Amino acid sequence: MILMTARPVTRRNAVFGITAAVATLSRPSLSRAQSTGRVVVVGGGFGGAACARALKRAQQNLQVILIEPNAVFTSCPFSNEVIAGLREIDAQQFGYDGLTAEGVTVIGEAVTTIEPQLRSVMTADGVALPYDRLVLSPGIDFHFEALPGYDETASEKMPHAWKAGAQTLLLRRQLEAMEDGGTVAIAIPANPSRCPPAPYERASLIAHYLKTKKPRSKILILDAKDNFSQQRLFEKAWKELYGDMIERVALSQGGRVTSVDPSTKTIITEFGNYAPDVANVIPPQRAGRIAEIAGAADTSGWCPIDPMSFESKLVPNIHVIGDACLGGGIPKSASAASAQGKACAAAIVNLLVGRAPETPRLTGVCYNTVAPGYGFSLAGNYQPKGDIFAEVEGGATSPFDAPRELRAREAAEAEHWFQTITADTFG
Repeated sequence: MILMTARPVTRRNAVFGITAAVATLSRPSLSRAQSTGRVVVVGGGFGGAACARALKRAQQNLQVILIEPNAVFTSCPFSNEVIAGLREIDAQQFGYDGLTAEGVTVIGEAVTTIEPQLRSVMTADGVALPYDRLVLSPGIDFHFEALPGYDETASEKMPHAWKAGAQTLLLRRQLEAMEDGGTVAIAIPANPSRCPPAPYERASLIAHYLKTKKPRSKILILDAKDNFSQQRLFEKAWKELYGDMIERVALSQGGRVTSVDPSTKTIITEFGNYAPDVANVIPPQRAGRIAEIAGAADTSGWCPIDPMSFESKLVPNIHVIGDACLGGGIPKSASAASAQGKACAAAIVNLLVGRAPETPRLTGVCYNTVAPGYGFSLAGNYQPKGDIFAEVEGGATSPFDAPRELRAREAAEAEHWFQTITADTFG
């Protein structure tokens, strides 16, 4: 069994569960005759970069190629603080020099074609790269067809800010430009979705900004779900910190957004229309486009995998990790993607020498900051059960009734987690 954490999960040590993984990778040796083995990793986020780095650390003779068109990765975790004016965007940005220093070849191009039968990928500049194993870590794309009226053009008026970068800054500028007394609407899709608690953290931190700068303003959450992760903790914090500033309309109350009209910035739900001053529309999602090109996504838009090895159920010799895969109980989060990347690397190293992958046990932790110095967390352990990952015993969540000292400590731990996972992933 591959353990992706070095100790039992608690709120205080869950931060270390991801970074401890490299030491636990199974390390069978490739002979020099096998040193031409090549693994290509597509996507340089938390999953892909962690996988590439773990592959090279596990087996120095292995050729590891990371293909990522962006020279700089902009992190989604903590980007809500950028939106709320608590952090600058450059604190979210990381390059790939740390990976190249360890022997990973980084190619700054997009992948346009994948030929599974030939075991080859082609980049936008026309270069074909053969592989023995291919890892896809494409993150998410938006399922625009599921939300009439919303597309890339609409996002310039009604930003999603669900891919960190320009959209993050656009939403921040719109909040800064809004008059005091305005309304900010956040449209939240149904699951599966990237980082399920993050929209509620966003609502919290925007509320902090408004309370500080524009205290007569309101936040309206239009939600396609009745219940959400850590709901009691969020709602307790909202009442304690923000009074009646945040109003949430759940699915059963007519909160599901059915369409939008970007020309008037109108959000349409089953039971009413809303024209807020700032409209943050988070659309339904699916696996990144390259997964569909590879044939690894099914009709759900996501990628079914063998949880023992992360190998695609649809295409041999292709592995899918991170937000794009159908992971069962494990959430789509940065910590989960990192853990999956390392477990996938261990499985591939075994497969290249003809050994069966060991059973992975993954640890994921999710921190939420609802105001400066006020945070809480949820940690879980996951391992294969049938065709998916299932949560097993050993997880932990922040207590409902806790002193502010604990909330402050968890906010500090969240910052430490971010520093640790980014250093571990990007160097």
